[in-house]
Amino acid sequence: MNTERHGRLDVTLCRDLSDFADLAGEWGELHRGCPTATPFQSHAWLHSWWLSYGTAGRLRVVLARRAGRLIGAVPLMLVHRPMPLLVPMGGAISDFFDILVDGEDSRAAVTALEHGLRRAAAHTVVDLREVRPDASAHLLFEAWSGARSSRTDSTCMELPAEPIDALVGRMPGSRAQRTRAKLRRIDALGIECRTAPVHRVSVAIGNLLRLHELQWLGRGVNPEHLRPRFCAHLVRSARRMVRDGEASVREFVLDGEVVAADLSFRSAHLTGGYLYGADPRLRERKVDVSSMLLREIARETEGLERGVLSLLRGSEQYKNHWGPVPVVNQRLLLARSSLEPMLRLRETQLTVRDRAAESVKSRIPAARDWRGRLSELPDRLATLGRS
Repeated sequence: MNTERHGRLDVTLCRDLSDFADLAGEWGELHRGCPTATPFQSHAWLHSWWLSYGTAGRLRVVLARRAGRLIGAVPLMLVHRPMPLLVPMGGAISDFFDILVDGEDSRAAVTALEHGLRRAAAHTVVDLREVRPDASAHLLFEAWSGARSSRTDSTCMELPAEPIDALVGRMPGSRAQRTRAKLRRIDALGIECRTAPVHRVSVAIGNLLRLHELQWLGRGVNPEHLRPRFCAHLVRSARRMVRDGEASVREFVLDGEVVAADLSFRSAHLTGGYLYGADPRLRERKVDVSSMLLREIARETEGLERGVLSLLRGSEQYKNHWGPVPVVNQRLLLARSSLEPMLRLRETQLTVRDRAAESVKSRIPAARDWRGRLSELPDRLATLGRS
């Protein structure tokens, strides 16, 4: 580690994995004391992620201490493509990024972290993705003394942290009645929910990923979810997070068989369902899987003061069924003043990429429309023949 004095604070850059591993205890204390922290900033998640996805020599974690006590952290890594960048640890499989700051010493922590990050980013642009609107990273953005820019990122869906009865009560009358009927059907079928203890997490995660693959069979599953490194990461991180009360792995059993499983995370003010798998045969028995899962996740939000139940990234139709509030994450770009041309180049790269993605999306409905017209062609020709 490289340490520098900044006023009465010590600012350190951690570049060694063993040093980061040794931070587990004080990192956990800081994570619990940061009012905006999400589960994706926990030490268990980040350390496990690095073991599966990290590259030796690329770790860059800025740390701030007052009198030896950790009061701030920015978990980053160095990448070289498409240009030198400091980007969040956790990668694409993490739904949110944030810095960690002590809730009782946040101003000093942000000041020290800004100073340390400017030194760490001497030759790079800092590209922070998936920053929630209330994240502490915005304090760093406002304090930044160099070039900066922000743009929108993914849309997430959120509900208030309330029991399932209250969530159903927020729905229009007819929809609420249908949802209650679906929940009664789940109970009538005798589907049992059991939460995996630490020693069964590996088995439960295995069932989850097996069912997740089965559920998406023939429909374009995310290939990363089928890779051994992803499984190893989930098992490692979930064991620690379950032990520390930051995660739950559930299995849903019907007639002695596990027919669904899910993994959810929680921090001080946010609970969210991360990944699930369900046997397609549940649809044949008219089981509303999303309602079944959400009921259990909602039970975990009890006691969250001003908390939210996050449906995480994406605006899929099944999420809209619950009437959630869309929340748009931000992407924050930072650079030293001397590197502003690099920051503007990064902005241009992102704009070109976003336009290309929108172009592809716009072609998909058109392609589906043409496929539909082609499928109707035999019937139309037959009709013309009969006439």
